[in-house]
Amino acid sequence: MNAAEKPTIESHITDLMRDFTLETTPGQAAKIESYDGVLRRGTTVAVTFLPGSDYRDTIKTAARLRAAGFEPAPHFAARSIANAAEFEDFVARCVGEAGVDHVVALAGGVDNPVGPYDSSMAILETGIFDKHGIKNVGVAGHPEGSPDISDALLAQAIAWKNALAERSDADFYIATQFVFEAAPVIAWDKAIQADGNRLPIHIGAPGLATIKTLLAHAKACGVGPSMRFLSRQAMNVARLMSVSAPDKLITALATYKANDPHCGISHVHMYPLGGFKKTADWSYAVADGAITMNAKEDGFAVTAQGG
Repeated sequence: MNAAEKPTIESHITDLMRDFTLETTPGQAAKIESYDGVLRRGTTVAVTFLPGSDYRDTIKTAARLRAAGFEPAPHFAARSIANAAEFEDFVARCVGEAGVDHVVALAGGVDNPVGPYDSSMAILETGIFDKHGIKNVGVAGHPEGSPDISDALLAQAIAWKNALAERSDADFYIATQFVFEAAPVIAWDKAIQADGNRLPIHIGAPGLATIKTLLAHAKACGVGPSMRFLSRQAMNVARLMSVSAPDKLITALATYKANDPHCGISHVHMYPLGGFKKTADWSYAVADGAITMNAKEDGFAVTAQGG
């Protein structure tokens, strides 16, 4: 960009979406015959470890992604890990079979742990990730709070994760569940920065999906103000049957990031709720700048397919 040129809102959006990440479940991955033509080589793909599933399926999916030229980032859900031996096996095989050096450590969506680990902090403090040479670690953040954890404990957890990052050989970042509105995210970011957070934030955004699909997933995830916001939109039957995209969310966050030097948001993580390829195509198009802003410049439409 010429030094005399003023950055545009489009450039802020492409900057935020550059190096976006995606997420897949092993079940979803099994339905994709080939990732060629779906993803660009080098894209980072998080692989879930869902309650009741076999961690070996996460390893298998990660190994497939690595073999196809992508960067797998498997989830380690603490409350679904049966014992220390299983945890070590999980990490060692991810590294050995899939070349993993990037993981996401989460508590996991179960009320009663199946083993000795009741939180992500419990597996992080074992040192197993450092032992096996993990270089990047995502840890959970909750812009809208959590139904399971008090705000005070969430604040303590952020402080603990920052302290651990200082001691660890790995680079840490905060990963969030998807959100629909920027305002709660911006307020949360400012609050945790004021409290001393220095970890970069990867904000979760919902991929292209019908409002009905998003409502169902939001309800299951306990997303708060965004759930209420979407419920109001769902009253519009036409919108209910249409395909929605997170363009206004991305625009608002990109504007915030461009204008506030203390903004902690560094990346966007896409949840492909309405389909993996559809979300990937949209995300690549936005990252490429193939967008047209609406009249208010508070959202945009994609003008070309990505991929």
